[in-house]
Amino acid sequence: MFSGIIEEAAEVTRLRQENGNLHLSLKCFFINELKIDQSISHNGVCLTVVHVDNDSYTVTAIQETLDRSNLGLLKIGDKVNLERSMLMNGRLDGHIVQGHVDQTAVCVSVMETEGSWRYCFEYPLNTKMAKEGYVTVEKGSVTVNGVSLTVCNSKENSFEVSIIPYTYENTNFHQIKKGSVVNIEFDIIGKYLSRMMQFSGK
Repeated sequence: MFSGIIEEAAEVTRLRQENGNLHLSLKCFFINELKIDQSISHNGVCLTVVHVDNDSYTVTAIQETLDRSNLGLLKIGDKVNLERSMLMNGRLDGHIVQGHVDQTAVCVSVMETEGSWRYCFEYPLNTKMAKEGYVTVEKGSVTVNGVSLTVCNSKENSFEVSIIPYTYENTNFHQIKKGSVVNIEFDIIGKYLSRMMQFSGK
């Protein structure tokens, strides 16, 4: 379980394809605190640490993960938003994030607005999934590349978010431009409510 509060935008140091799997190695400041089997969110995707050495660690993304996320588009040197799993004895500063990316979206515009940035993202509309809560709502929560954000200008298959300078500088949002592919996770509470409403009508 995660909160969507990013600890570091870490650099990809190695990529290795093995059959349908992709092994990603990254360098981060908390490398000395990591251990094998630990869960870390990578651009919002929960992956398990499989190897740790002196200056980097490795995780493996299977084909299904690559199909649903932007991890297969990564190149060496790219920045990836990292968050370790949430401690249950602290404040929840973001929102409840599972690390189970629902789909990707494409950035269709970036606009600087007097010290902050406004991003618009668009995703394919799937009516069946929308009925099951895979949508955004005005002032609701959404996760973009693992970052917990508040939705504005929510539409049928698009939404906008506003990014403050701290988030812009300390996550990979500074690399996102028009045409960039990002990972999105819709709010789990909305999914549960939609599912319960389906059953209540039976």
